[in-house]
Amino acid sequence: MGEQHRPERPDTTSVPSGGIGRRTFLGYVVAASTLTVAAPLGETLLAPTEAAAAVPSVPGPSEIYDLNDMLTHAALPTANLITIRLDSDGTASFALPRAEVGQGITTSSAMLIAEELDLPLEKIRVTLADARPELLFNQLTGGSNTTISTYTPIRVAAAVARGRLLRAAALELGEALDALTAKAGVITSAVTGKSLTYGELAEKAASVATGQVSVTLKEPADFKVIGTARGRIDALEAVTGRKKFAMDVHVPGALPTMVCRPPTINGTVRSVENLDEVRAMPGITDAVRISTGVAVRGRTFGQCIDAVRALKATWGPGTAEDASDDTVRAELRKAELPLPALDLLTKSVDARFTFHFASNSALETNCAIADVREDSAEIWASLKSPITAQEDIATKLGLPVGAVKVHVTEGGGSFGRKLFYDAAAEAAEISKAMGKPVKLMWHRTDDFRQGRTHPMSTSRVRATYALGQVLTYDQRHTSVATDFGHGVGEIITAEAARLPVGDLTFSETVFTLTQQTPYDFGVVTQLLSETDKRFNTGSMRNIYSPNVRCAQELVVDELAKRMGKDPYRFRRACLKEERARAVLDKVAELAEWGRGMPAGTAQGIAVHPEYHAYVAVLAEIDCRPETTGREIPDAYTGPRVTKVVCAVDVGLAVNPRGLQAQMMGGIMDGIAITLSSGLHLTDGHFLEGSWDNYFYTRQWNTPPELEIVVMPPTTETPGGAGELAVAGAMAAVACAYGRATGTMPTTFPLNHGEPLGFEPLPTSPPIPASPTDGLSRAF
Repeated sequence: MGEQHRPERPDTTSVPSGGIGRRTFLGYVVAASTLTVAAPLGETLLAPTEAAAAVPSVPGPSEIYDLNDMLTHAALPTANLITIRLDSDGTASFALPRAEVGQGITTSSAMLIAEELDLPLEKIRVTLADARPELLFNQLTGGSNTTISTYTPIRVAAAVARGRLLRAAALELGEALDALTAKAGVITSAVTGKSLTYGELAEKAASVATGQVSVTLKEPADFKVIGTARGRIDALEAVTGRKKFAMDVHVPGALPTMVCRPPTINGTVRSVENLDEVRAMPGITDAVRISTGVAVRGRTFGQCIDAVRALKATWGPGTAEDASDDTVRAELRKAELPLPALDLLTKSVDARFTFHFASNSALETNCAIADVREDSAEIWASLKSPITAQEDIATKLGLPVGAVKVHVTEGGGSFGRKLFYDAAAEAAEISKAMGKPVKLMWHRTDDFRQGRTHPMSTSRVRATYALGQVLTYDQRHTSVATDFGHGVGEIITAEAARLPVGDLTFSETVFTLTQQTPYDFGVVTQLLSETDKRFNTGSMRNIYSPNVRCAQELVVDELAKRMGKDPYRFRRACLKEERARAVLDKVAELAEWGRGMPAGTAQGIAVHPEYHAYVAVLAEIDCRPETTGREIPDAYTGPRVTKVVCAVDVGLAVNPRGLQAQMMGGIMDGIAITLSSGLHLTDGHFLEGSWDNYFYTRQWNTPPELEIVVMPPTTETPGGAGELAVAGAMAAVACAYGRATGTMPTTFPLNHGEPLGFEPLPTSPPIPASPTDGLSRAF
């Protein structure tokens, strides 16, 4: 950063006369040919406030300091390495050190720049940064943290740029700063009417040395972009097919590549009977054994599929060879931590819930391009922890980290899946073995059967009550081990997570920093126990919260029932926070809570706090057999959610339209994992092999009535939103089902114990046999 240059004196042109105020920050100008700026500081998050209650609860760890706080603070020391560059054509360029996987962060980041720089949104170019090890923890995309951690640094950098442009214009026009105004990329003199564009000033505002600059950010009352509903800046490219994902990147010589995988989870290849015959098949250029199976490279993906089907391999056992749903459930029961002894003077609600494996498959399957040479390597993939990927791949290839370039491409969904770089590492291994560049794509069935899953878990809950008050709430959540091998974005924490007890340490930390109850329920304890590390798991959207909070909200409904109280009013009386009470009131009002409904239908309501944000969801469900779609062939046949009303408070919503889209996606996820989306484990493999038998929410059982309300700003900074709606929606749908049927559900998804309703795909090779199935189910 220009260490040979003498730092400039701090630019104080935009500092109020009273000195540095609460919205004044120190940013940087960076030595460069055109104006380049950065910002080192972030903003401290607001701690939650307490509310009075009959039996108050001591704030839990995540109510004082949560995972998002940790990620935000970890990112601060390297924020000054993230820069905005103004080019001579009047556009601003920003390489976002996060992964865009459909959540809309390129748009919200552009809005922050547009606000402080007074530049039209269409003049801002946001790209994704390559892996940069010097960023340390500042290039991890997870925990709904992007907007929170970058909100102030991006704004400070943009404000520095605006100040430098005004200063350059003042010198160029020979006028005082207070006579100039900046608007839409043009600086105009109020005295002479003369104007200069940002493009004309880009070189003049550039610095020959790196130095600190003080800037004052805009007051929220002056916002013209932040807080307004904006369409996505990449919408046109997305709908016209011009948006580039990993498989759209052209790398000379990189040909389609696929892998024939074992029939059971993490099985190994022992021998291949016909490797030479497969190499001689039409279009096939290479076929090699690798650590995860047999890789084939061909002119087209269709030829690769044919080659995978033709391979005759002998497989060794996997890591979960004889495991089934029943055996894993039994292991979880044995690992459950004990609940406190029951006081004979109190009544209690006791319940145990089971949550089955769920697929962490995004719409875009695992994809990566790799070009590994003798002394270097280059990788292209959608990666949410690109630094860890770069450092780990370099180690496996025996190359210096600097010799491995990792380019982050846009991704077609993630939901936590792309925190792991399985495809990138596998592509690198294949490219090295073949000595050629490869364009690797996992088959859809690979994702379902060998990919990452949300781990199976149980939750044991006991709540005691007396005299109309809840006195204790105890929850013991037991889960198949969650893999945190990506660490918090770099190799040291990633390696620590892989130590014999490292994953448990990470799991306990994440659980403690994310799980809480929004209610004053007296003495509250929530503990995690994990077991069984044989599976490929990951942090599916919302990590532990959907299962933990679903169990909790169902118990809340049961408590209200036993104490003769209305579920909504009972929740309202017990909530700690006024913000939580406000979103709950809003959905109850809009959906007419308590209105008369036919037998077999009901409303369910839930509230969920997370990362300094709150969501309430009210769902209506129809469980009547005559209306559940059983007459529709190959359709989900079960309860149907007919209406959802959602109210969300994230403090300050940077882009309310994008926030609504996030809530909509989270609601669909919540409906799916409650009703129909689960994996069946039998003899060491999952039976589901594609979307036609993994029943994610379809158009048919998507609620025809959906209303999402973004609450007015309640804080001056944004809270987390990406995962917020999943737990709230799951809990609301589960509570609606319990009220409609009169029985509290305890196993999820609800259809898991029913007959499969589909013919499982063969296990070896795990690719559909017919060409039609191969195309429609795989891609």
